Amino acid sequence: MKRHILATLALATAFGLSPMPAVAATYVYVSNAESREISVLKIDREARVLRPVQTVPVTGTAMPIAVSPDKRFLHVALRSQPFSVASFSINPATGELSPVATTPLPDSMAYIATDRTGRFLLSASYGGDKVAVNAIGPNGAVAAEPIQIVATRRHAHAVLTDRSNRHAFATNLGGDVVLQFTFDATTGQLRPAGAPVVETDKGQGPRHLVFHPGDRFAYLLNELDATINVYPYDAGAGSLGNRIERVTALPDGFQGGAPWAAELRISTDGRRLYASERRSSTLSVFDVDAATGRLTRTAVVPTEEQPRGFALDAAGQFLVAVGQKSHAATLYGIDPASGRLSAIHRLPLGKDPNWVEIVELP
Repeated sequence: MKRHILATLALATAFGLSPMPAVAATYVYVSNAESREISVLKIDREARVLRPVQTVPVTGTAMPIAVSPDKRFLHVALRSQPFSVASFSINPATGELSPVATTPLPDSMAYIATDRTGRFLLSASYGGDKVAVNAIGPNGAVAAEPIQIVATRRHAHAVLTDRSNRHAFATNLGGDVVLQFTFDATTGQLRPAGAPVVETDKGQGPRHLVFHPGDRFAYLLNELDATINVYPYDAGAGSLGNRIERVTALPDGFQGGAPWAAELRISTDGRRLYASERRSSTLSVFDVDAATGRLTRTAVVPTEEQPRGFALDAAGQFLVAVGQKSHAATLYGIDPASGRLSAIHRLPLGKDPNWVEIVELP
């Protein structure tokens, strides 16, 4: 087989034809909090299974992960003392991680994200009621001294920039608010926007925020009532408008205790939105109306026990969900017509897997 491929490439070159394009490989990175390690997996698209690649130890409780826009570096926040971030380089040929540096962070960070240039790390502290910005060096190491620390309302839970990289947003679970900032991509500085806050209903507990790829809508997952708020988004002003609607991520008739929503992801094409709910151990699937941004729930799928984290591949063919209490991952196939999920493979992981990122490498 290898000789055949080489011969084909040689003939293509001889006749001035372009060689066959490289097929991207799909890698999955999972932080395991209690066992203090990162699981590196590969999605075998032909066999439709998860294959273990590497297990990487870290020095603390591994939780949120951020991958640089160029896919060269991976950062994981360690939420046990001393609070820090471990940075790794990603081998483009194998997906394996190599340590770069572990540097201090200002607090225990529940969420980290790079800006759209990959030059800055934004982080949000639930216990410290703050967001912070640190520089990232060209070698992927995060600078130990923060550029900025901004006090927030209670329980900052996420912070991220929009696609333009000119605006940033921070959810405050305990303050029932989304903070709106301008972001200077040259200096890494955050400044309150002209409309600095968007209030949610009391007791919703805003947790995670995603933007529709068309930049017309934003979706906010609320942890404490397991709802999703839909907002119009003015990308020029960097501002969320009046809420369009609110939908639930709880199964119909659920009576299993207080809601506890966790993660929110939108497909690359913007056609579908997925949410996880820990109390019911389910994933909800929503169709997105491209014209109005409104959501229609099409399925509620039982998944791993206490599913804090999950992620979609860029092609919209697979979803990987992990369970904090089941200590395992399930690979789902995504039906291209309906977006519905079918469990196709399950793999044991380390203890307390909680965050998932999927990366396509050439």
